[in-house]
Parts: sequence; C-alpha cells; structure tokens
Amino acid sequence: MKKLKLVQQIVEEGVVAVLRGDTPDEVVEMAEQAIAGGIKVIEVTMTVPFALQAIERLAKTYSSTSADPSKYAIIGVGTVLDPETARAAILSGSEFVVGPSLNPDTVTLCNRYRVPVMPGVMTIQEIQKALELGVDVVKLFPGNLYSPAMIKAIKGPLPQANIMPTGGVSLGNLGEWIKAGAVAVGIGSDLTSEAVKTGDYSLVAKRAAQYIEAYRTAKA
Repeated sequence: MKKLKLVQQIVEEGVVAVLRGDTPDEVVEMAEQAIAGGIKVIEVTMTVPFALQAIERLAKTYSSTSADPSKYAIIGVGTVLDPETARAAILSGSEFVVGPSLNPDTVTLCNRYRVPVMPGVMTIQEIQKALELGVDVVKLFPGNLYSPAMIKAIKGPLPQANIMPTGGVSLGNLGEWIKAGAVAVGIGSDLTSEAVKTGDYSLVAKRAAQYIEAYRTAKA
C-alpha cells in the first residue's frame, strides 16, 4: 500500500523539482527553497557529488508521512543507472527512484522494496516494456525532443500509461503538457538557473510558486 500511496501523492502534487548542483549543501538549499515555494516532490540527481548525503539530510527533515505541513515533502533520487545505486539511495531515505532510461534490474529491485520507480522512455516499445515490468509512471525523456502531442499519440495505443515529461518543460508549456494527459511534470534547470547565476536561492522559491500556480491553473 505504501508504494501505491506514494505514487498517488506524487501524481496529486503534479510537479517534480529535478535538482542538480555542485555540492550537497547547494542542493539541500535548492530543495528547501523549492519546498517553501510549494513544490513538494524533490528529485536529487546522482550527478550531484555526494548526492546520497543530500538525500539523507533532506530525508531527516522531510517525509511523505509528516503531519507538519512545513515538513511534508517526498524526497527521491534521479539519474539512477543501476540497481546498486537505487538500493543505496533507498537506504539513504529516498522514497522514489527515477532513471534516464529503462533498466529492468532497477525496476525489479524497486518493486521488491515497494518503492515507486519512474524510468526514462522514448518509444512505445519502451513504455510497453515498462508497463509489463510493473512501472506505474514513466518519464518521457528528454521531453524537449517531443511536444505535448506526443502524449496524445502514446495514449492512443496505451491509454493506461501514466507519463511524466521531463526536460524542456517550462512555465510557457506546462499547461499544454498537463492538458495533453501528463500525470506530472519534471522541472529542471528553469527552476534553479537564475538562482545559481545570482547566488540568490530565494529565487527558487519564487519560481517554484509560479510553477505551482501554472499547474493548478492547468488542472482547473
């Protein structure tokens, strides 16, 4: 039941902050600001040096089961290439796993521990394989190579597929992705680039609030 509930929570939140940075401190600061701005699903990518430290620190403060609204968030890991990395992240407190591609062994491990896994896919064949492996949500990646029309096309033969585009999602097109049938969206550099450039990480919170507003408008 925990896995199903987490998937439902992620879909209900609808916006995932995909965070990359140079240090765990930087990524933790980004995450805290994104959460303050209203984005409650945080994906710490494994390209961050010592990423597991950042996940562990965040998981000690935030949880998907917290009754305190200020401590409610779902902390996960991204850019996972293999089951070994997935297991290490889960032990560090990650509540979900995201990968850039479909690795059956990673999916099997996550299913074993009842942890939601969202592998990256690019084709109908990969999506069908993911569904057969028991994946609940697939990540359409890189999203900037496609358009929202891609989701409509996929849902013709595979209406049961839950799709989360990541890469290329912006404030300008978020509504189009949601209206095309995306169950959630992953937001990357557009959320954090200005903050990194200026050193003012409060800008992440402001940008996050804009994304949440755009998402709610699209869902209304």
